[in-house]
Amino acid sequence: MSGLRGRLASFDRPARLLMANQFAINLGFYMLMPYLADHLAHGLGLAAWAVGLVLGVRNLSQQGMFLVGGTLADRYGCKPMILAGCALRTLAFGLLAVAASLPALVAASALTGLAGALFNPAVRAYLAADAGEERRVEAFAAFNVFYQAGILVGPLAGLALLAWDFAAVCAVAALIFGVLAVLQARALPHRPPADRGTEPVWRAVAADWRTVAANRPFLLFAAAMSGSYILAFQIYLALPLRAGELFGEQTGPVTGTVFAVSALAALSGQLKLTAWAKRTLPGPRAIVYGLTVMGAAFVPLLPRSYGAVTGAVALAACAALLAWGGALLYPFEMDTVVRLSGDRLVATYYGAYNTASGIAISLGNLAVGALFDTGVRWLPWAALAATGLGCAVLVARLSRAGHLVPDPVAVPG
Repeated sequence: MSGLRGRLASFDRPARLLMANQFAINLGFYMLMPYLADHLAHGLGLAAWAVGLVLGVRNLSQQGMFLVGGTLADRYGCKPMILAGCALRTLAFGLLAVAASLPALVAASALTGLAGALFNPAVRAYLAADAGEERRVEAFAAFNVFYQAGILVGPLAGLALLAWDFAAVCAVAALIFGVLAVLQARALPHRPPADRGTEPVWRAVAADWRTVAANRPFLLFAAAMSGSYILAFQIYLALPLRAGELFGEQTGPVTGTVFAVSALAALSGQLKLTAWAKRTLPGPRAIVYGLTVMGAAFVPLLPRSYGAVTGAVALAACAALLAWGGALLYPFEMDTVVRLSGDRLVATYYGAYNTASGIAISLGNLAVGALFDTGVRWLPWAALAATGLGCAVLVARLSRAGHLVPDPVAVPG
C-alpha cells in the first residue's frame, strides 16, 4: 500500500484525480450491475427474453458508441465528455431505481451504456496526455490498480445495500456518479482540444475515421489483441459455467470467490509486474508474455473430471493467472495504442480499439457457448488456451516485422 501511495504522489493532480475517479466509477457500476438481472427477473418478474434485451441494449449502446465518444472527446475536449458520461450515469441509475416498465428499463440501460462510451475513451486519453510519454506505462499500471479495486469493492457494497432493496443500490450508485460529476467539474483542469480548423464537422470526423481506418499497424495490433478481451471475459462466462457443473446450486459462493481472487491478484501484482517488465522487457515482449500467461490460465481446467476441492483450486488458479497476465500486458497495451496513434486523435483511437474489443467479446462468447454445447468438456479450455498462445504469436510477429510503430503515412503529424 505504501508503494502505491508513493507512486500515486509522483503524478500530477489531474492524473491522481482520474485514478481515484476510476475507482469510484467502478464502485458505482459494479455495486449495481451484477444484481440487475436478478432484479429484472425476480423483482420485476420480466421474462427471460426481456432480461436479455435490457442487458443487451446496455452492451450494444456502449460498444457501439465508443468510437463516437472518442471522436467527441478529441473534438470538444476530454473533460466535457467525462462530465457528460457521469451525468448520464446519474440519470440512468436514478431511472433504474424507479423504472418498472420495459420501455423505461430499456431507456435506462441504453443511457448507462452511452455514458460509458462517453467517458471511457476520454479518461484514458486525458491520462495518457497528462502522464506524458515517459510515464504512460506507470500511469496506466496505477490506474488499473484503482480500476480493479472498484471491481472488488463494488459488488460487496451492492450486496450490503440489497439488505434494504434494489432501489437503495441504484440510489447510492446514482449519488456516486452525481458527486463525481460535481467534483470533476470543479477540480479537473480543462484541456482544450487541438485546433480542428474551419471545415464542417461531418467532414472532419469522416477524415479522422479514415485516418484510423488507414493506420495498418493499429488495425493489426487491435486484431491481434482481440483475443485477450475474449479470454478476460471468461471470468463472467466460462468460469461460472464450469462452477455450475462442479457445484450445482452452490455456484454462487464459488463464483464470488473466483471474482475476489481475480481482483486481489490484479491488485497485488499490478505494480510489481509493471516494475519488473519495465526493467527487463521491451513493451511488445511484455504484451507477449501477458498473453501467454492468459492462455496458460485455462490449462488447469483441461482435465475432464475433478473433485470439488481440486475443481475450486483450478478455478481460482485460472482466475489468478488471467488477472496476472492482464496486469502484465495492460499498461504496455495502452501505451502502444497511443504510440500507434502518433499522439494524435488519441481518444478516437481508444474508442475504435474499445469498439473492436467489444465486437470480439460478443463473437468470442458465442463461440465459447457453442463449444460448451458440444458436451466435450476439455474443448472450450483447449480453444481458450490456444487463443492466448495464438495472440501472443501474432503480437510477437508484428513486433519483429516492425508493425508496432506508427505508420508515417497513415498517421500524419
